[in-house]
Amino acid sequence: MTLLAGQAVEVLRAAGEPSRLRILALLAREELAVLELCRVLDQSQPRVSRHLKLLAEAGLVERFPDGAWVFYRLTGPGQGSGKGGELVAEVLARIDPDDPVLQRDRQQLQAVWAERADSAGEYFARNAARWDEIRSLYVSDADVEAAILAAAGPGPFRRLVDLGSGTGRMLTLLGPHAQAALGLDLSQQMLNLARDRVTKAGLDGCELRHGDIFSTRLPNESADLVVVHQVLHYLADPAAAVKEAARIVATGGRLIIADFAPHGLEFLREQHQHRRLGFAEPEMARWLADAGLAKVRVTALPPADQAGLTVKIWTAERGREPQSRAA
Repeated sequence: MTLLAGQAVEVLRAAGEPSRLRILALLAREELAVLELCRVLDQSQPRVSRHLKLLAEAGLVERFPDGAWVFYRLTGPGQGSGKGGELVAEVLARIDPDDPVLQRDRQQLQAVWAERADSAGEYFARNAARWDEIRSLYVSDADVEAAILAAAGPGPFRRLVDLGSGTGRMLTLLGPHAQAALGLDLSQQMLNLARDRVTKAGLDGCELRHGDIFSTRLPNESADLVVVHQVLHYLADPAAAVKEAARIVATGGRLIIADFAPHGLEFLREQHQHRRLGFAEPEMARWLADAGLAKVRVTALPPADQAGLTVKIWTAERGREPQSRAA
């Protein structure tokens, strides 16, 4: 994408300040909350917010509130006025990776990651046995599972992949319709419960594996059904997880994502390690489109009472390439 001279000057002026360049380098790694940026940069909130305001006005970052938190991420291609993203990416790519300031920022960010991972690991280990109970506090599991079965279709599926499989409920739900199934999770406690569950269900073709949703190491387009059930709201970079999940969807295959609609229950951050308080339909639609999937359909399942959470189920497909006609 080309820029007018005035636009290029505006982009360079916005990025051409040490703290703002550091912010852009950090956001190139993942979306971050304002307070997380303050901690990494060791700067006050007013100062960081001022830098972010200037970057947002130049169209280089996108601001989005999530409950009481505010997150920022780099503006994606084709979004708003973000025409300078390629120029910023080129500048960042030319910076020495051993630059001491940016190296320190990466170390500080890794410390933030480590704290998140420790807190999440303790939470999942502590609550693994009660996981299904916790996940069903606000909506009927039966309704969600019926909607997921309808979204998946009758099958049979050559290969099912469940990312962030938890206690294995999606595997026991959809596994009987699949020739082979694979569940990935980072929590060994969850995997142990899932193994017990799929064994009792008689799913001999189901494999449980320790794995990272951001880097599954699975081949491209290797599964005709991929499921991400109540996982994204825990993640620091849900868009990257959607991209990785979409990567392994085979041609003609389907991705199903079940998660919450936007809500304001802040206690879920502290008590249940939720990082994002739900996802808006335009946001998810953009991620799915950017990941190369189409035919997006959304099912909304409202709670039994107003205090609960609405669950949304997104279904998207990887279309078949049209066959060329013979001359």
